[in-house]
Amino acid sequence: MSALETLVQEETQADTRSRVNDFSITVATVNGSGSQTSNLTILRALFKMGIPVSGKNLFPSNIQGLPTWYTIRVSKDGYLARREEQEIVVAMNAQTFAQDLAGVVSGGVFFYADDIKLAINRDDIVAYPMPVKELTRQSNAPANLRDYVANMVYVGVLAQMLNIDLDKIYQALNFHFKGKTKPIDLNFGVVQNAADWAAGNLVKQDPFMVEPMDATKDYIMADGNTAAALGAIYGGVQFVSWYPITPASSLAEALQTYLPMLRKDPDSGKNTFAVVQAEDELAAIGMAIGAGWSGLRAMTSTSGPGLSLMTEYAGLGYFAEIPVVVWDVQRVGPSTGLPTRTAQGDLTFVYFMGHGDTQQVILLPGTVNECFEFGWRAFDISERLQTPVFVLSDLDMGMNQWMTQPFKYPDQPMDRGKVLHEEDLEQLKGDWGRYRDVDGDGIPYRTLPGNRHQDAAYFTRGTGHTEDARYSEDSQVWHDLLIRLKKKYKTGQQHVPGPIYDRMDGAEIGLISFGSTEPGINEARQQLAQLGLDTDFMRIRAVPFNYEIGNFIRAHQRCYVIEMNRDGQMHQLLTLEYPDQATKLTSLAYIDGLPLTARYVREAILAKEERLDE
Repeated sequence: MSALETLVQEETQADTRSRVNDFSITVATVNGSGSQTSNLTILRALFKMGIPVSGKNLFPSNIQGLPTWYTIRVSKDGYLARREEQEIVVAMNAQTFAQDLAGVVSGGVFFYADDIKLAINRDDIVAYPMPVKELTRQSNAPANLRDYVANMVYVGVLAQMLNIDLDKIYQALNFHFKGKTKPIDLNFGVVQNAADWAAGNLVKQDPFMVEPMDATKDYIMADGNTAAALGAIYGGVQFVSWYPITPASSLAEALQTYLPMLRKDPDSGKNTFAVVQAEDELAAIGMAIGAGWSGLRAMTSTSGPGLSLMTEYAGLGYFAEIPVVVWDVQRVGPSTGLPTRTAQGDLTFVYFMGHGDTQQVILLPGTVNECFEFGWRAFDISERLQTPVFVLSDLDMGMNQWMTQPFKYPDQPMDRGKVLHEEDLEQLKGDWGRYRDVDGDGIPYRTLPGNRHQDAAYFTRGTGHTEDARYSEDSQVWHDLLIRLKKKYKTGQQHVPGPIYDRMDGAEIGLISFGSTEPGINEARQQLAQLGLDTDFMRIRAVPFNYEIGNFIRAHQRCYVIEMNRDGQMHQLLTLEYPDQATKLTSLAYIDGLPLTARYVREAILAKEERLDE
């Protein structure tokens, strides 16, 4: 059997030998049933056992009661990407029962609520019934809570059958319910009762189990939206305007949770921030730009449809040179699209966001830790360049729980950029212009409202203006202004985060990506190496591109650009930036609304390489 055939077999058929800390669990329930609490309890308990895990939530966007799935990947090797294969499935939803049963790999396990009276017509898997309704009745939970605690039955059964430490389950519940004894005891009572039932009634016939490891002690679990909010707080955010939209709402909600805890004046006890829920996205970015113009560190958060409404203000921010930070937690478009699915489809839209010759600065975090870092760094870059900065995350990174290293306090003082104070203006004797390029980097100097010097004032214009901020329709003035803005954008190359690399000696092939695709690519690279195909990897973290990106492309014979959209948007931008290297660049874009898998990356690259060999 070839190495590739072995990999494929491992993906489609479970090994009958013991499988310790290396499998996926998919729980099928209905939206609004409280299953998120149960699923996160399992995830956190495994994490507390020292086992590398990741969780992916697949939930509907429009109504309570529709199907939802949650997949937990358990990986002793630390692989965190989504897997298409399902070794263990928990079926709690009659509506998707047949689909869930069919999705179990051969040799896998199927746990199901025994009140679902549908046939199990497979003899290549192990099936375990669970008396969910009976155990729920025994919990003595109030009638209005029984549907919610019912999901704790599968937590207890899985704990018993997979060897999940019940003490860790309790700790996870304690964390979730913030130490509130009554809900903790109610839920853990169901877990314990279900585990006892499984111990007395189920005989283990499958190879899957977990054992404690020591692989998570230096990590925490967090989602990217919370990380971004905390990063913004430590970056000195003072004003937040927002309008609710999936999947960005939890970012603003996290700011509302943590700002009152972390940003109060120690003497007066008053808040040193303002959070405003606007009437729509247009108002949200308008408020944020106004706050940024006034000298506050200002931000808003949204997703694709919200960006559409923000376009005109984004162009104003670019042209009037106003610092503001916009977080775009991407979802599937066009239009309303799939609000609860993940994608990377806003890149080219944001790059050119604003009519006319507009180029926006974009940060591309690829880890939860970078969501925190870019949370504060975006303000520094925005104020240094005096321009909007867009941070493109996505639903998978923003809303799902990830293992991540603890966040680090900013390692540098705030960069407020080129701000003139009263004493500066006094030295200049009035000889300054708001849009004048003094230093040759395209970045002018600005004053802030509240500056008491008589020469501090200027008009902020979205129309044609001279270096001194006077209205002008002179063609040469307009030409020179746009050339300076282009120069400033190029200057941004030295201020934005550079790419990160992982190289193998002598690799002819380079893989290029951005954002949350890295876990799937890293796993695929290991699989490709087992097949004798070495690859180098570069993850782009910002636009404008710096010189390192061009050097990476030139150093390889072939470069595959991997991203989660239909049209290969990063591939398009790289082709525009490096036209002389365009023949080296091949797009491997793929979009189905789900996080990228190693299987797709591996098979897509192998298919391209095989065609080259023909």
